[in-house]
Amino acid sequence: MSTVTLPDRQYLLLHDVSWDDFRHFERMVDDQPGHRLTYDRGRLEYMTISWLHENLKKRIDRLLFALVEELDLPIASGGTTTFRREDLDRGFEPDECYYLANEPLIHDKREIDLTVDPPPDLLIEIEVSRSALDRLGIFAALGIPEVWCADAESIRFLHLNQNREYEEQSESINFPGIRSAELATFLKEHEDLNELALVKSFRQWVRTQGEPGA
Repeated sequence: MSTVTLPDRQYLLLHDVSWDDFRHFERMVDDQPGHRLTYDRGRLEYMTISWLHENLKKRIDRLLFALVEELDLPIASGGTTTFRREDLDRGFEPDECYYLANEPLIHDKREIDLTVDPPPDLLIEIEVSRSALDRLGIFAALGIPEVWCADAESIRFLHLNQNREYEEQSESINFPGIRSAELATFLKEHEDLNELALVKSFRQWVRTQGEPGA
C-alpha cells in the first residue's frame, strides 16, 4: 500500500487489509489532519471529516469539559487517539474520548495499551457522516462502557451491557443526573451562540440543575 486516492465522496473502504497493512496506513496518514480511520477484521475505512462534523464534536467537547469543571471531576482527554487490539483485529479513531472513573489508572501514561490498560470511559461519536463499518460493534468489542452518539438534531446515550451490546439509556453512566434529551434540547436551543457564549450559558444551566445524582 503506497498511494491512496480518495474518490469524490467522504470515505474509502478497503477490503482484505492485513493488520500490518493497517498499521502501515496509519503511519502514511499520521500527519494528515481531517480524517478518521476504522479497522474491522480486514476492512479499513478512511473517512474525511466535514466542518459540520468537527464543529458539533467540539461544541459537545467544550460542554463536557465545562461539566467536569463544575462537578470538580478528574478527566483525561484522549482526543482522536488511535486505539487498537491486534488480538481482536480491530482498531479505530474516536471523534473524542475521555477517561473519567479510570483517569487515576492512566494519568501518568505516555501510551495506552488496551491489552493492559482500561479503555476510555466515554466516547463521543458524531453521526453526521455515516461510517460504512459497524463502529459500535468495534467499541463494544474493545469494552467502551458509554458512547454519546450525536447528530445535528439529537444525542443518544448508549451503555454497554453484560452481553457486550449497547442499550440506549436516558441518563449518563459517567454523569448521573445528566439526561440525553435535556442536553440535546440545550444544544438545539443555543445553536446560534458562538462557542464561548454557549459554554457560559451551559455553566449556568448546570448550576440550576443542582448536583447530578443528588
